Amino acid sequence: QDPVPSRAARRQTPAQKLRDELRRLLGESWSEELERDVPRAWQRHGDLVLLSEDSFRAALWEKLGTVLWEMVASALGARRLARRGRILPDGMRSPSVTLLLGQDSWVEHVDNGIRYTFDVTKCMFSPGNITEKLRVASLPCSGEVLVDLYAGIGYFTLPYLVHAAAAFAHACEWNGHAVEALRRNLALNGVQDRCRVHHGDSRQLELRNVADRVNLGLIPSSEEGWPVACRVLKGTGGVLHIHHNVETLPAPAPPQTLVLRAERGSPEGAGSDGEVQHPTEDSGKETLVARIRPEWQRWAEATAARIRGLLAELHGQPWRTSILHIEAVKSYAPHVHHLVLDLECRPTLP
Repeated sequence: QDPVPSRAARRQTPAQKLRDELRRLLGESWSEELERDVPRAWQRHGDLVLLSEDSFRAALWEKLGTVLWEMVASALGARRLARRGRILPDGMRSPSVTLLLGQDSWVEHVDNGIRYTFDVTKCMFSPGNITEKLRVASLPCSGEVLVDLYAGIGYFTLPYLVHAAAAFAHACEWNGHAVEALRRNLALNGVQDRCRVHHGDSRQLELRNVADRVNLGLIPSSEEGWPVACRVLKGTGGVLHIHHNVETLPAPAPPQTLVLRAERGSPEGAGSDGEVQHPTEDSGKETLVARIRPEWQRWAEATAARIRGLLAELHGQPWRTSILHIEAVKSYAPHVHHLVLDLECRPTLP
């Protein structure tokens, strides 16, 4: 009769369970080098677990092949397994992800009641912007037309259509794999009739004078989209949501910044077993509730002035731009913050 597992064994995290099973599998061959190769955190997409690129790199693992991957999947409660490689320098942030176990690499993710499906080997899911997705979902966009210049798989297009009640969206995306996922996601959420997908370079977008709101969700800078955003904005004006990474000079004394820790179980938080509930580019896992730094204000004012100039040139008459809000989405590095500027643009009445 098998002994009843001790309370300690029952309390084991999946990471510990995985390490113990691998140690049993390898017996005498176990080494410190192999131990370092065992992942302590991973990303879960439904029944698929995505391992980090630095896991299982030693030659011995490769020899084990399917035996290894089946054991890892079983220990982590998954049916499919993939491992990420380096992001390809193709201008589309394509992930180089290899499917290790399973046939199908399409996964589904539910975020704020919105269903996203994508091929993990072709597209990245960017959860670091969850706070911004929640924010745009709460904007009052009833009856408005949105132009999303960098739609991806629908990160922002979908919250605008599903929750913010935008009447119609034009979603622009040049990566064919993302476009395929975007079309599936629009249908999955029942909003395909309220969106037109423009596959191609948004700088060549033919639209003019249609948008109440333009989303420019490209970092480190969306600057190349500013002239297009001005062209697509209605003649009566509207709001631009301009994303940008802004560098802050380290202050001599630390600024009084209130930092709220993401709660366990919240989308940005990690579970107690080391599993990252959502893949996150930001290891900080902190929500910034920061005072507006002088550099952020200067960037916002300079951007407002640039947009004002572009609009005046385009329409042959002066426009005014008003800074409605500056949102700190996340920090990428100690002194680099992903910001969003909500900029209202209106023609100056004669």
